Amino acid sequence: MAKRYQLVVIGTGTAAMVAAMRVRAAGWSVAVIDFRPYGGTCALRGCDPKKILVGGATAVDHAWRMRGKGVGGDTHLDWPDLMAFKRAFTDPVPEKHEQRYAEQGIDTYHGRARFTGRQTLEVAGEPLEAEHILIASGAEPMKLGIAGEEYLITHEEFLESTTLPRRIVLVGGGFIAFEFAHTARRAGAEVTVLEQASRVLRPFDPDLVGWLVEKSRVLGINVRTDTAVETVEKEGGGFTVHASANGSQETFPADLVVHGAGRAPALDALELDAAGVAHEKGRLKLNEFLQSVTNPAVYAAGDAAQVGPPLTPVSSHDGKVVAANLLNGNHQKPDYAGVPSVVFTIPPLAAVGLSEAEARQRGITLRMQSKKASDWFTARQAAEPTYGFKVLIDEETDRVLGAHLLGPNADEVINIFALAIRHDLTAEQLKTAMFAYPTGASDIGYML
Repeated sequence: MAKRYQLVVIGTGTAAMVAAMRVRAAGWSVAVIDFRPYGGTCALRGCDPKKILVGGATAVDHAWRMRGKGVGGDTHLDWPDLMAFKRAFTDPVPEKHEQRYAEQGIDTYHGRARFTGRQTLEVAGEPLEAEHILIASGAEPMKLGIAGEEYLITHEEFLESTTLPRRIVLVGGGFIAFEFAHTARRAGAEVTVLEQASRVLRPFDPDLVGWLVEKSRVLGINVRTDTAVETVEKEGGGFTVHASANGSQETFPADLVVHGAGRAPALDALELDAAGVAHEKGRLKLNEFLQSVTNPAVYAAGDAAQVGPPLTPVSSHDGKVVAANLLNGNHQKPDYAGVPSVVFTIPPLAAVGLSEAEARQRGITLRMQSKKASDWFTARQAAEPTYGFKVLIDEETDRVLGAHLLGPNADEVINIFALAIRHDLTAEQLKTAMFAYPTGASDIGYML
């Protein structure tokens, strides 16, 4: 006989945790399901472990930049030690998450969930019934459709690598590729990034991306655009990546080939058709309340919904929205205004709000400030010449529309611009704020 719940959540990442805890606090019976260790992508296989590796690489890079400026010695990145440090954060997560669910009276199930009806599921052979079901199953590497795709490792496997091979090829030119490329290069690897489009990091401002690519190449990272990977062959202990570039064929030898070409909602194993949950081209069809348009018992949040940007704060926001709608009826819609994005390269690239192209397409009268500010104190004191910005302001209202930053502290300073955009602050209001000096934020007044 199937066990009944008021809410069953598929997944145990950020969106799942937020929604499950809020609904349970209201007295509902709740269960969560995951076929992987509990904790989700961000805590176990994404943001957190990645940032730990980036932190080590940043420390080493800063020491190198400061050679001859008061810092000496042989500083290097010890990959096994860095991975051990990373595991100190990730290894305890699953047990802590399960314990937290148990303390709140939330039932936990291990195994792959699949729909068997509109409000029924099966996990590890056990049937479950639910008044409501939340799909928060996250995302997975998208299929590339190339010969030899099975030889590519995912970002998750890269983050578990106890040793770092000498030659690494990253297929794709997005967040994952550039973050891994910068870290691996600081660890001594020879790194190549292959992107089939004419631009890498397409969601970001092209001028700042150009400055980052220039920096990447100075470091020795081989960034190739208009280069489409066609085949990956295993040869002996390594691989050969075959690609087409500008009408000619090229080969790239590698000891490791990494999938860095983006992720898609993890839906394939759920058997959505059995529940009458509409989907098209790998994405759920949802209404403005994050609810299935064809099965009102089903909601989605986070990367599985992919309505907002695929970022952890968005997953948390979605979880809150779904919980509110479950508890009080559909009334709350997600609001993704002012969500910042960061590429954790060294230095980091960050953006929030409108791009220049988007603003001009909307016919907004812009006041734009853009500068490569290598001579500013923030850059010079860090011995980091790659520093620049582009800030967009509505000429009529003086409101900040968008900010694009590259350089030291960009990952922190972008949050102030995000606050300004989300709360409709004007450039003048930001200018009158008194920031601690000298800090990255104290540059904001000169960017407006």
